[in-house]
Amino acid sequence: MRKILFLLCCCPFLSIAQGVKKVDICIYGGNSAGIIAAYTASKMGKSVVVIEPGKRIGGLTTGGLGYTDIGNKFAVTGLSLDFYRRIGAYYGKFESWLFEPKVALATFDSYVKRGNIEILYESTLIDLTKEEGFIREIQVADPNNQAAAKRRIQSKVFLDCSYEGDLMAKAGVSYIVGREANVKYGETYNGVQVHQYHQFADGIDPYKIPGDTTSGLLWGISAASLAPIGSGDKMVQAYNYRICLTNQPENRIPITKPEDYQPERYELLLRHLQKTPAASLSPILKMDLMPNNKTDINNNGPFSTDMIGENYAYPEADYATRKAIEIKHTNYIKGLLYFIGNDVRMPEHLRNEMQTWGYPKDEYPESNHWTPQLYVREARRMIGAYVMTQANCQGKEIVKDGVGMAAYTMDSHNTQRLVINGMVKNEGDVQIGGFGPYPISYRSLIPRKEECKNLLVPVCLSASHIAYGSIRMEPVFMVLGQSAAVAAAMAINETKAVQDINIAVLQAELKRNPLADGSKPEILLDNDNKARVKVEGEWKPVQHIGFGKDLLEIRDASTTRRVIYQPELSRSGKYELYVYLLPKHPNHISTMNWIVWDGKKSQIVSVDLAAIEVSGQTSGIWHRIGEFKLSPGSKITLEGTGEKGLLLADAVLLKPLQ
Repeated sequence: MRKILFLLCCCPFLSIAQGVKKVDICIYGGNSAGIIAAYTASKMGKSVVVIEPGKRIGGLTTGGLGYTDIGNKFAVTGLSLDFYRRIGAYYGKFESWLFEPKVALATFDSYVKRGNIEILYESTLIDLTKEEGFIREIQVADPNNQAAAKRRIQSKVFLDCSYEGDLMAKAGVSYIVGREANVKYGETYNGVQVHQYHQFADGIDPYKIPGDTTSGLLWGISAASLAPIGSGDKMVQAYNYRICLTNQPENRIPITKPEDYQPERYELLLRHLQKTPAASLSPILKMDLMPNNKTDINNNGPFSTDMIGENYAYPEADYATRKAIEIKHTNYIKGLLYFIGNDVRMPEHLRNEMQTWGYPKDEYPESNHWTPQLYVREARRMIGAYVMTQANCQGKEIVKDGVGMAAYTMDSHNTQRLVINGMVKNEGDVQIGGFGPYPISYRSLIPRKEECKNLLVPVCLSASHIAYGSIRMEPVFMVLGQSAAVAAAMAINETKAVQDINIAVLQAELKRNPLADGSKPEILLDNDNKARVKVEGEWKPVQHIGFGKDLLEIRDASTTRRVIYQPELSRSGKYELYVYLLPKHPNHISTMNWIVWDGKKSQIVSVDLAAIEVSGQTSGIWHRIGEFKLSPGSKITLEGTGEKGLLLADAVLLKPLQ
């Protein structure tokens, strides 16, 4: 068996036919995880190819999701963090979590160019060859051209970075679609759930003719009965598109009536507004503002952009069926925007507000200024060597083989729209937070060894439905894509199955070389690092806010109250110093004093908090204190000013200047 393993891992291209593409690492899916994984693999000296079924890389990150879901920025590391730093540099900031689609695309293109990465666009998986538990070859073809020849790719290790898990499924790896029952993993928020989030008010009649049960249900309402709470099923939480609009007249294209426009689809919205009037579009559309007068619009409220119940077939569907589902979602959402802005039954103030927005001329020119990326919130989920569950999210079970972190709320969008007690109600929405960053197991990225030995799955990873709702964030997918690529390179170098690599070595490499280019890592000192962060005075920890698992607060900011950060420095060097600041609190003192001891002298830097704008979306920002030459024994101290009021102490960051 060792001989077979050696041949497959080190010499997989013996006696191959001419015209076969040969690489070390093949990545299926050119979304954010796929591009970061490919760049990582290239920087580790491996030949790599990315197979992208569409015409655009970056997935949701370039597809309209510019209002980044984070949870806690402590979970965003390595090249994922580098991405948001590069976005920030474009906008003249240290880092930015709000951005336009075209800026995200240009940033991913820069990784492709620097990594000299080959991408095969419009290539979908047709078949694969598997031998002795190893994928030997995949075959792809242009789904839009039936006459196109198949392309063959042979690789030592494969990464399935797709949102759908197509390669994983084709390889015979176990997976699930839908929701597990709570009893499966001892959870409480999985399965069927009826909560008040994005929910209709009581009393809204579901029938076409109010009060007439024989008239049929309004569009979008299922005739199914509500199953027991917590029971499992094969249903999938709703999809939508993240919508980029603009209100800048010279860049605005009017919202016109789409194909297959059916105003009866939106009758339920009118009944909702009669029961719950809206002063603006915000209760209907989560309209987050992006730079340059653009939006990232997401679902909001009981009737919005989520097309509930119309995506159940998508995860396991073929290309043509998926395209039909995408078109249905596109027409529904474009129709919703048109309906809000033009139907005379809509309140006039909402129509007027909607008409100030339009599609941006400078976004998605290749797809008629509409994003090509459906928001596939969840599709297949692998049942791998380890399944992440609610217990992991809430810190009741902590894995030791973490290769990335998650920190977002356990989040599920609605799955069904039903009649309950004679009223229309949504089912499936869950939003449970109250926990800090937690590690994601390496074993959740790999299949069970008996199923496949050279495949990693960083997107459709092994997690229960409700745990996946916390993990499924674009920054986390990038982190896991990088971790998977490093693991793949290790497996190749050591001629091992991906299940057999040394995880401690993998963890150390991710920490030692976070940007995959050999550059010196940043030095992060969070307040929970008791060995390197000392306190003087009675500081109180406050959990689950700020950066990391907690921060420190004190109500009496006298000069005897200090937090002392002691970086571990092996030699002298120049660093930029950043401190983490939270959104303004009304009782916070007006000035923070930071004292930097460089080993020879002290320098005091006062920070006027009133002059600093901190976005609540990102739970805080890094504020630059200055540039310093530091040496072993240097200290950074936050000291009270004597001013009465609240003083918060969180993390500090030293960025080496090379």
